[in-house]
Amino acid sequence: MTPRRSNVGTEMLIGRAQVGGRLARCARWLSLTAALAGCSTLVSNVAPSDDTAASPANIASLTDVVQHNPNDPQAYNMRGSVLGEAGRIQDALADFNKAIHIRPDNAQAYFNRGLLYQGQRQHQFAIDDFSTAIGLSQHQAEPLIARGLSYMAINDFKAAAGDLDEAVQLEPQNVKAWVSRGLAYERMGDKEKAAGSYAKALNIKQDYDQAKQGFARVGGKFGQTYQAFH
Repeated sequence: MTPRRSNVGTEMLIGRAQVGGRLARCARWLSLTAALAGCSTLVSNVAPSDDTAASPANIASLTDVVQHNPNDPQAYNMRGSVLGEAGRIQDALADFNKAIHIRPDNAQAYFNRGLLYQGQRQHQFAIDDFSTAIGLSQHQAEPLIARGLSYMAINDFKAAAGDLDEAVQLEPQNVKAWVSRGLAYERMGDKEKAAGSYAKALNIKQDYDQAKQGFARVGGKFGQTYQAFH
């Protein structure tokens, strides 16, 4: 009788991959919003590799997970996220495509592939994938924020503002959503809404540098009341 394979190691690996994926998404967001705020060059949106999550040993272990779960889209999503973090873009794309092939309604795979396209500055492809993810996973702010950033990257600030309006209403305590919304309205020239958005972000997290910088750029003054919606 074949002994039952323990899944404890697999759960730990997937847990590390999820943490690494969140860190990578945060780094991509920071680099893209910094560029959209007026930096002279657009830095790469592919996050630096995390020594643990994107290590060859971890990738090999996740490959083992895939081989033992060849019909599980989540296994491909996890490995694809780590491969993308390691800079292996084509391999990551292949994993996300496989996850979508296994399950056409897998919102996470579309979202992950969209982030990959966004990191490569292929924003129209990214927007298409984020749109699909939004349709499949309603009531989540993250794909709306991501699509809003890609809309800003192609100078469609009105569409970006619409996404970010929805994102902050879905998740009122999401600092990234408020800062991104502030940036969209700043680029549209609506300093009142921009200041209101940055102020809301600062109410949530006082020392958030991007919110402080944005608030200063639009002439925000502490102690003054601003309307985030009007």
